[in-house]
Amino acid sequence: MKSKTMFLAAALVALTLAARFASADAPAQPTATLQGDAARPEAAHWLRSELYFGVGTFGAPDDGIGEMRWRAFLDREVTPRFPDGLTVLDAYGQWRGHVGEEPSRLRSKVLIILYEDTAANRAAIDAIRVAFKAATHDKSVLLATEHVDVSF
Repeated sequence: MKSKTMFLAAALVALTLAARFASADAPAQPTATLQGDAARPEAAHWLRSELYFGVGTFGAPDDGIGEMRWRAFLDREVTPRFPDGLTVLDAYGQWRGHVGEEPSRLRSKVLIILYEDTAANRAAIDAIRVAFKAATHDKSVLLATEHVDVSF
């Protein structure tokens, strides 16, 4: 019985040492938290909006809105409303206005903005859409919005 107890005690010590050495050799895993920092305190609710802008016909680079005009629109209408940051992606898109029509193929810009869910920010998103339609006489700017968890 005494040898069994000594064997179990030795096994327990060996396992403890092995676990300690294994954890010492393992690289520390970074942890992600949904907390803000001093510059960006945690907000209760965040939204991610994607706005899809048609900027010209696919295959016709001189048609539609050029890069300078697009950047002027960003500088005038978007950046003042969301000065903390945004993302713009160049894209190809297609859509069909009516059943039976061939799809329209468009060069597109996708604008992605993460922001606190406030009435003022939602109104700013709508104002961007209205401003683009007024400036270009387009019929629509597609908007997709979802709730997101944000961590800085």
